[in-house]
Amino acid sequence: MFQPYFDSTRRNDSAWSLFPVARPSVTFAATTAIVIGLSVALAHPQAGWANDPPAPPTAESGEPEVETSEPAAIEPGETVASAPDEAGLRFFETKIRPLLIDRCVGCHGEDDAESDLRLDHLSDMLAGGVSGPAVVPGKLDESLLIAAIGFQDELLQMPPDGKLPDAEIELLKEWIARGAPHPEADGSGVPAPRKSAINLEEAKKFWSFRPLSSSPVPAVQDAAWVINPIDAFVLSKLESEGLTPSRPADKRTLLRRVTYDLTGLPPTPEAIEAFLADESPDAYARVIDHLLESKEYGEHWGRHWLDIARYADSNGLDENVAHGNAWRYRDYVIRSLNQDKPLDRFLVEQMAGDLLANEELAKLHAADAEAADTAEPTERAIPTEIADLRIATGFLTLGPKVLAEADKDKMRMDIIDEQIDTIGRAFLGLTLGCARCHDHKFDPVSTADYYALAGILGSTRTMESLKTVAKWYENPIPTEADIAARRDHQAQIAQRNEKIASLIAAAKADLAAKAAAEAAEAAEAAEKAAENTNADEPAADEPAAEAVAAAKPDEAAKPEDPEALFSAETKAELQRLRDEVKALEKSPPPIPTAMGVTEEQEIADVRIHVRGSHLTLGATVPRNVPAVLAPAEPIVMPSGTSGRLEMANWMVSPENPLTPRVMANRVWRWHFGRGLVSTTDNFGILGDQPTHPELLDWLASQWTELGWSLKSMHRLILLSNTYQLGSEVVEANLAIDPDNRFRWRSDVRRLQAESIRDGMLAASGLIDGTMGGSMLHVGNYEFIFNHTSKDDTSYDTYRRSIYLPVIRNNLYDGFSLFDYSTADVVNGDRQTSTVAPQALFLLNSGLVMDAANALADRLLRDEPQDDARRVVRLYQLTLARYPETEEADAMLAFVEAFRRVAAERAAAQVAANPQPLGEGDATQSPPAEDAANPAAGTDPLRDAWVAACQGLLVCNEFHYVP
Repeated sequence: MFQPYFDSTRRNDSAWSLFPVARPSVTFAATTAIVIGLSVALAHPQAGWANDPPAPPTAESGEPEVETSEPAAIEPGETVASAPDEAGLRFFETKIRPLLIDRCVGCHGEDDAESDLRLDHLSDMLAGGVSGPAVVPGKLDESLLIAAIGFQDELLQMPPDGKLPDAEIELLKEWIARGAPHPEADGSGVPAPRKSAINLEEAKKFWSFRPLSSSPVPAVQDAAWVINPIDAFVLSKLESEGLTPSRPADKRTLLRRVTYDLTGLPPTPEAIEAFLADESPDAYARVIDHLLESKEYGEHWGRHWLDIARYADSNGLDENVAHGNAWRYRDYVIRSLNQDKPLDRFLVEQMAGDLLANEELAKLHAADAEAADTAEPTERAIPTEIADLRIATGFLTLGPKVLAEADKDKMRMDIIDEQIDTIGRAFLGLTLGCARCHDHKFDPVSTADYYALAGILGSTRTMESLKTVAKWYENPIPTEADIAARRDHQAQIAQRNEKIASLIAAAKADLAAKAAAEAAEAAEAAEKAAENTNADEPAADEPAAEAVAAAKPDEAAKPEDPEALFSAETKAELQRLRDEVKALEKSPPPIPTAMGVTEEQEIADVRIHVRGSHLTLGATVPRNVPAVLAPAEPIVMPSGTSGRLEMANWMVSPENPLTPRVMANRVWRWHFGRGLVSTTDNFGILGDQPTHPELLDWLASQWTELGWSLKSMHRLILLSNTYQLGSEVVEANLAIDPDNRFRWRSDVRRLQAESIRDGMLAASGLIDGTMGGSMLHVGNYEFIFNHTSKDDTSYDTYRRSIYLPVIRNNLYDGFSLFDYSTADVVNGDRQTSTVAPQALFLLNSGLVMDAANALADRLLRDEPQDDARRVVRLYQLTLARYPETEEADAMLAFVEAFRRVAAERAAAQVAANPQPLGEGDATQSPPAEDAANPAAGTDPLRDAWVAACQGLLVCNEFHYVP
């Protein structure tokens, strides 16, 4: 029986890889359980694929093994620390070690171990001081450290000068509850921390630091199975392990797999039929080319890179304000992948695109100046390709930030730390951030290496302002239209200012003319007065003297405010024009900007921060790359720039083996569900060793020959026999390699969260294929969400999932339930869990019901008369196959039974609630057969098909790809 999505016996995908692929069947009972409720599935969990054998039993219980994330239990009396995993170490290094150094080690460290207690080494914590063990892994109530910081006993309260903030107490509790993961934990398989200085020569012998090998393609026994060198490397390993490859997948399965793999969408029924009918040798290759050229390719594979870039549309942390222009970076990624931009260039642009843009703009300005015969640079638009260079540097600023940090120097260093950690994991597969407070405990990365990188990023301007609430920097990217709008705006202001000046000049001229006329009249009056004056009188009278003075304008008094003498009409017009100028000056046309970085005005090396504190500074470290990876010819960091471009070019240079290895492994992981190195973001000492080291180096070396073309790498991998294997279990192989580490078959994989949503929308016909743009409903830097009073998030759209806003602390439910990236840190390896809330979401969410309703309408529209043809169409749209005879019969029986029951219930409801008809108290019930009429308010047949559609949309086969 084909089961509902939820299976309570499974906690993750590891068990699925053990199951053979067998075609499930949908029965009436199963579909009813899916649609009507979850109780049957919860009470009677069964395997999801028909005829599957049970998972291999454990040695102790005979029951299937279940992997959980809970810490291992600690036996009474034990005081040991669990072997730390990568997540636990990251939690300790980023959250706990800085807290201990800041709050505890001053009194409980090497220099001053009060009460004989030291907290700077794990062994000392476990041994404790005079009062007993400070830390008992996994046991909060037995850990004196928790009692002390919780002020549980008035005689044991630490720190003595005041209780720690609640948030810090919770961090320490979480750390101990996790089993106190610590680099010094002596767990099985965990290397001991380095006690001596870094030996670079020895360090360079580690597999990931060695130059790329040029291993020849191995010879194999079954040479006929080899299509390209990938197959030779894989088959060689299989043969050496005594394994044989599984049979190839059938064409229908292969098409569904590769279509989801490259586009994140299901194949259409038409594409399936065309591929099945095409018997030419290159039919599959042409399908790959078609998918790679589709716009959907960039949308799906762009999402993979956005996981690495910790992309989000809001800041998160303390001030969850909107990244109003982050969407430009997302669209840049999609555009770059669709254009097949060389991957090395793609990576360099994200590290130093602004510097590349400056070089290109300098050339354009020089050309502009030459054409205009002037050395003065003119304002110009930023061409799209140069705008992309500025947009690309959003990679460096997308991380979460504490924007209300009171200590601005600390904020600045925290931002640099986040960037170093991101660059290290994304490009090099190294946890560089662990060297902020001390030399890396495992990898050959010193504190000096860390601050050499910090100098590069410290000379890079990431923030516009550090004042509370701080703002990140954004690069202007004006287009021709923006420049034209700005010039038009300035022209409008200039035009009004000219009118103002002209009006004032005219008014003053009128005043001057009036004054001149009055002066002439006064002079004439004075002359007449003089003629009438007796020549024998000794002096003229006072009125006559004033008249003479008035006749001399240059000597007349000038008003301080001539506008006060303007006419009322002129004053009103001047006020109107000046108000318009003020309004225009306050609202200039916006110039588009994009999150990104630029160069700081002051380029400077950084001093080592002792124990990671910006308050205690050591020696200055010249800007550079980590010494263990430094090329033979030293990198020269220019004095006038940060050195980001030099660092970026080194990242993708032949002298750095890590970047091509890391990127080749990422592509392999995104195609197969697991990397050749399973720890995709950690190629250091604590990371896993590659299962196929020669193949990894061969793929990494191929980047050069392929021109760093990602699409060419896709073709190489997808055309291999290794990729085209079926997922059928070979029992002999299962005993040797139950986890399929050596790729003897294809793993059954669940779709990612985005493909689950997009697949439903595509099957139902609801999907909106519009590309690009923002879907935020608030402006840039505006608050978007907190957990108490603010929520401006909205996910009401049928556009592809990559365009949904990624709001930190408030992800879309369908994302957070299905193992979406947290968007806080680099994540190149999403996990896959199976938990009850996923089933509840699928059975009750508005998205699923919208899709089921639209899909039912599509079936009724496409096949208006024939239920049997509707069943066939439904299976094609959802599961990409035809139904088996028993499946079709069961579906038809279900639809008829559902329709009949729904019609009876509708009729009963109408009979129980008759509606008044006509005048008076007379009532009349409609005929029973009218209850099945859509015009009567319900359509039982449509409701039955909605239930059937939901049944297939939430079933395992829809959500898993073999």
